[in-house]
Amino acid sequence: MSAVSNSHLIQNQNRQITHRLVLFPYAGGSASIYRNWNHKVPSSIAVHAVELPGHGNRLNEPLFNRVEPLVQSMAKALKPYWEGSYVLFGHSMGAIISFEVAHLLRRENKRGPAHLFLSGRPCPHLTRKEPPTYDLPEPEFIEELRRLQGTPKEVLEHPELMSVLNPILRADLEICQTYECEPRPPLDCPITVFGGLQDVDISRQQLEGWGDYTTSSFAVRMFPGNHFFLHASAPVLLQMIVQDLRNMPGGPRGCN
Repeated sequence: MSAVSNSHLIQNQNRQITHRLVLFPYAGGSASIYRNWNHKVPSSIAVHAVELPGHGNRLNEPLFNRVEPLVQSMAKALKPYWEGSYVLFGHSMGAIISFEVAHLLRRENKRGPAHLFLSGRPCPHLTRKEPPTYDLPEPEFIEELRRLQGTPKEVLEHPELMSVLNPILRADLEICQTYECEPRPPLDCPITVFGGLQDVDISRQQLEGWGDYTTSSFAVRMFPGNHFFLHASAPVLLQMIVQDLRNMPGGPRGCN
């Protein structure tokens, strides 16, 4: 099954594409979290929401619980999108995937992203090491999900839904909590980092540390909200992404 959810693409094959915006979801999320993003960018930007194995319409596929094999799988599955100009966006776990995909493509001497947009994730060298939660007993695990505020109360209290979502969340959190960034030269593409002003687990200093991971331009932009600020802030966030792309050679000019 395709790694990209086709229902989230702008279906206009005759338009001129200047950039492809490849979106990676946060832990427990599917491609559907980006379902309306294609309506908020110029038609010259093709939006591709990635569906990870074991998520969304790929539930019948095995889950990954480590970032390296997942990134290798994604880089291979998304190979057609690396040919032209593309940018990567990922929130939380998706930021890890985006960052590691960019490094993998560089190691393989492939074309790198024109811009890297990382959201809701502290930089590797300022990430606090805390006891893992992905393997907690069920009651404690549910309470941790409540604290994170990313899973609706109605879902947490619905046994059938949780029977489906539980292994996905545990596998994704294991990816995040076992992730270690190996020392390597910084990327040469611009990096923009987004954060929530009320995200109690991530400080601005931890976001600003991403500046050490690129030799190009760097910016941090903050939005009202907690860790999942991207939902309410999507229109403004996408305006910022589009503006960054417009400032690049060959950037998008038209509007929807």
